[in-house]
Amino acid sequence: MKSHSVDFRALLSCVYAPRPRNPRRALSASSNLNREDSWFKSLFVRKVDPRKDAHSHLLAKKEDNNLYKIQFHNVKPECLDDYNKLCEDVLPNIHADPEYPCELVGTWNTWYGEQDQAVHLWRYRGGYPALTEVMNKLRKNKEFMAYRDQRGKMLLSRRNQLLLEFSFWNEPVPRPGPSIYELRSYQLRPGTMIEWGNYWARAIELRQQNNEAVGGFFSQIGSLYMVHHLWAYKDLQSREETRNAAWQHEGWDEAVYYTVPLIQHMESRIMIPMKTSPLK
Repeated sequence: MKSHSVDFRALLSCVYAPRPRNPRRALSASSNLNREDSWFKSLFVRKVDPRKDAHSHLLAKKEDNNLYKIQFHNVKPECLDDYNKLCEDVLPNIHADPEYPCELVGTWNTWYGEQDQAVHLWRYRGGYPALTEVMNKLRKNKEFMAYRDQRGKMLLSRRNQLLLEFSFWNEPVPRPGPSIYELRSYQLRPGTMIEWGNYWARAIELRQQNNEAVGGFFSQIGSLYMVHHLWAYKDLQSREETRNAAWQHEGWDEAVYYTVPLIQHMESRIMIPMKTSPLK
């Protein structure tokens, strides 16, 4: 049997040979393709507007000089109860001492999300100088240094970030509770923080109906272009109902539509306050 070679290029050129078509229709199709191509590229390539000021100056509150520190402590499972007791004995003393220009905003255990984890949020009134003052004084505080030694034996890992609060969010204040808290963390694409702030400055007004908005922050040191939104709910069912109700407000769908492409990664933690947390 003879083998026959096939010229596939010639075959394809016959099958897909261009046909005569209406010039206007061709122009319209070309325009549609260009628009689709432009939209498709916009998913991957974002134009970053040049600015003459840091986004921290544009987005942070001007009337105060607060700096926040958030701590994530991953605890050995068998040590979690002892760790919580240690924190309840020591951290409120620092919070209540007027010699330290800092406040414990809230302290929690993660319920859903990373297990056996503690989250602490501190506020330093006076910014970086206040942080430095507190750190220097704590090194001379025997109770705190003993706490650090004991804590170190209970932890698997720890990390922290320094944060500023968005100007359009409320400042976190103590709540009576009981509440569960959700910490939603967003890793944004570099160069998109201003865009995120512009949309959320409007969107946050739609999420104040049930007093669920606690605080909104963005990172300065640690993982950069990181945003944290802190929410409070009565329980998980209340959380679901409140979040679903947001879609009934005009403008919420637009905020979600335009901010989702800014996100590289996102994470949600449901947290339970420790006994001594100011946010109950």
